[in-house]
Amino acid sequence: MMRASKLDRIRWLFLYSNDFINLTVFFSLFQLIFAWYENWAPKPVLVAAIALLVVFYALSTRPLRIATRGGRRPTLLLAVAGVITLAFGAFTMVWLVPVWLGIVSPFLSRRVFWITAPVVTGVTLVYSAIIGGPPFVLIMVVLTLLVTGGTLANVRIWRIAQEAHEGQEAKAALAVSEERLRFARDLNDLLGQSLVDIGAGAGRAETTLGVDPARAAAEMFEVRDLARRSLREVRTAVQNYRALDLGEVLASVRAVLEAADVHCTIDTDDIDDLPAEARTLLAAVIREGATNILKHSTAQRCTITIRNGVLEMSNDGISPDAGEPGGLRGLSQRLSAAGGTLSAGAADGVYLLRASV
Repeated sequence: MMRASKLDRIRWLFLYSNDFINLTVFFSLFQLIFAWYENWAPKPVLVAAIALLVVFYALSTRPLRIATRGGRRPTLLLAVAGVITLAFGAFTMVWLVPVWLGIVSPFLSRRVFWITAPVVTGVTLVYSAIIGGPPFVLIMVVLTLLVTGGTLANVRIWRIAQEAHEGQEAKAALAVSEERLRFARDLNDLLGQSLVDIGAGAGRAETTLGVDPARAAAEMFEVRDLARRSLREVRTAVQNYRALDLGEVLASVRAVLEAADVHCTIDTDDIDDLPAEARTLLAAVIREGATNILKHSTAQRCTITIRNGVLEMSNDGISPDAGEPGGLRGLSQRLSAAGGTLSAGAADGVYLLRASV
């Protein structure tokens, strides 16, 4: 079974609260019961009225459910509910009017509603004054504010929740689009120059093939090596974009460094408390840092600490010209896009890679 989303739960709260509010129609039931005991009407007529009241309540639960699903206006259903409302009103049972106003409100424009609602409410209050006097009018005012006002408030809250949900989806879609564009740019950076070099090398080999076959063969070997290197770089770039498990990366990096005779010390707080995106970004930084240690240093020690979303990865055995390796530039952009930072540099014989998310 699929788990209900936040929007689903808001929708259920909205609908069930309105179902509860609409129970006010059963105030008419007290009048019908009183009429039953006072013999003001034939028993079959009163039974039919009670059944009709139940039907009206059942109908009153449908329009708002249709509205929240974005369905078309149920004109026939609203018309039938309106006829039942008029029928009960003719027998001084005006409790259905606020409920009817509430269930039609989602299907009316703001302008039409603010014309219709005062007219219907005014006529109802005048009628209430005639049949019951000021106390009856006061009760109707309170019920109208409670039922119609409560329904309008719920509809407004529901629409705000929908807009917020759609905004979140749009933001997520935009983030995905930006990630794809950045990935395409990185691939272009990786492959663009390599393909140019491959084309140039193949052209040189073609030119020298008839004159110096040995030199042409050497050129083609270089083209082959360049193609293989480009393929490895593309695979590495693709792997860096996949979701990484921070715990697994830490264990893997320690094993790889220890196998290369680099003593690795890891000190972290509860990394499971970090958001999933933050864990993935830190895992990518750690993996790239370990690769740089193995490729660009003669390190004997490496220390990795993670505290409150801040990663520090340091090692000794740095080369004199140590700077920020090219592989970290793409990661720096990823962290910046996520609101984090990345810095790398050497000081006092120690290379420090620092990332915060």
